[in-house]
Amino acid sequence: MARRKAGAARDGLNIILVGCGKVGVSLVEKLSQEGHNITVVDRQAAAVSAVTDLYDVSGVVGNGASYRVQQEAGIDEADILISVTASDELNLLCCTVAKKAGNCATIARVRTPDYSEDADYLKEKLGLAMVINPEREAALAIARLLCLPTALSVTSFAGGHAEMVRIRIPQGSKLDGRYLRQLGKELAGPVLVCAVERSGQVYIPDGGFQLASGDALTFICPSRDSKQFLGRMGFETHQAHNALLIGGSKAAYYLARRLLAVGVQVRIIEADMARCGNWRCGIIC
Repeated sequence: MARRKAGAARDGLNIILVGCGKVGVSLVEKLSQEGHNITVVDRQAAAVSAVTDLYDVSGVVGNGASYRVQQEAGIDEADILISVTASDELNLLCCTVAKKAGNCATIARVRTPDYSEDADYLKEKLGLAMVINPEREAALAIARLLCLPTALSVTSFAGGHAEMVRIRIPQGSKLDGRYLRQLGKELAGPVLVCAVERSGQVYIPDGGFQLASGDALTFICPSRDSKQFLGRMGFETHQAHNALLIGGSKAAYYLARRLLAVGVQVRIIEADMARCGNWRCGIIC
């Protein structure tokens, strides 16, 4: 059963999105704003109707892993198929069928820890362009902040080998009142100050830019060098030693594993003891 919505052709990519849950709807919102041609697929007619009524996208009601349904959704002309249903197995199957049925890149949401640990293998063997795991990414972001407590945000990229760190310059800091060219030895090495936010404005600084307390400074450097740079600038760099997590969700699992790996003791409050027992691995419940 199909629900098509005619609209003006756009110059963006042709994208098939399987799954109209929260993640799927968020992706539709972002991708439609960028001008892509989107077709959503879901087994629930009401979910497809809700998305197609709200956004300028087409919709197909059916099983996204079905060859017939993918044909109806336009797999022959698709550039990308993204599968974000609640089932990891269905997401992987959708992408496998799409690779055989069309000539497009495929992206699968995989949340189960067993599959996530095999992400590189799955990407290679199934020809996936990307495996996404929102819970794992959220956990890694939290872990980076706990390991660098003075940062406003820490974004990892290049496979975790580099970080973009955002900090606020406090009153009396070594950075307060200094020109970037004066930092000299402190900036020696692969540290690049790439942006400064001040009074609602964003500046791309050069050597003549004078820093001031209250500025939000963003710099990029190899992950191993961020603590060293902040330490030289007088920022607190001691990571947390203990963590208490409320709830034994998948995100908690990924966060606990990451914190344990860097020497943080983890305790979890979870009503279901069986859930904790399934993955203690050094965690106290």
